Amino acid sequence: MVWHVWGESRPGLPPVVLFHGGSGSWTHWLRNIQPLVAAGRQVIAADLPGFGDSALPPSGGDADALVAPLADGLNRLLGGEPCDLVGFSFGGLTAGLLLAEHPALARRLVLVGAPAMGVTPDRQFELKAWRHLPSAAEQEAVHRFNLAALMLNDASLIDGLALELHIANLHRDRMPRRRLAHTDILARSLPRVRCPVHAIYGAHDALYKAWIHQLEDAFEAAAPDFRGLVLIPEAGHWVPFERPEAFDDALLTVLTA
Repeated sequence: MVWHVWGESRPGLPPVVLFHGGSGSWTHWLRNIQPLVAAGRQVIAADLPGFGDSALPPSGGDADALVAPLADGLNRLLGGEPCDLVGFSFGGLTAGLLLAEHPALARRLVLVGAPAMGVTPDRQFELKAWRHLPSAAEQEAVHRFNLAALMLNDASLIDGLALELHIANLHRDRMPRRRLAHTDILARSLPRVRCPVHAIYGAHDALYKAWIHQLEDAFEAAAPDFRGLVLIPEAGHWVPFERPEAFDDALLTVLTA
């Protein structure tokens, strides 16, 4: 596994560990790392197994296959000390599964746009395939469509950095057949998470759409120590990128709660 580290560790202040979303890498957090460091936190951003620069997990091809290598990696990095764990989308699902099996790894869990809470009757979005397309222009058109369909509420942000990061990350995604995000496995795992659980979502998250306001009750029912849901206005699924200032304010607030 590859871990990216910024800032210095401080006695009594655990590092903030970031898990990115599906088809992503640490760059999902590109706009959020420096504000955390400026606030005095050490930041450790993973390339999850099978994504970015990290190797594939030893077996399996979904979030449950990442639990063992992540537990091993965090124990090696932190020597058994807990972190503040923040997971975006697939990374939030993975973080929940990890802490259900290894609850001592974190003193706090922050779920950002996490799926698998069992509140939607069916899938709320459809993405288009792109790997079969012969030209870069055709592929880019599909990438733009998919960013609008799932990741971003503000279509004007699809040009530039968002598109560049998205394409670079897609080409390094070696775990494309993930299915657990479309189940309720996170809701079923949270009862075994002992630490406080916070949630931050974009108000227009494409995973949930009209069902976004059912999330708070779902978290209350699932997490023994749920501390609240923050909805960021005018933001879609990739809320840390789309509305970084509002997201960073919300994240720093829960990290100091």
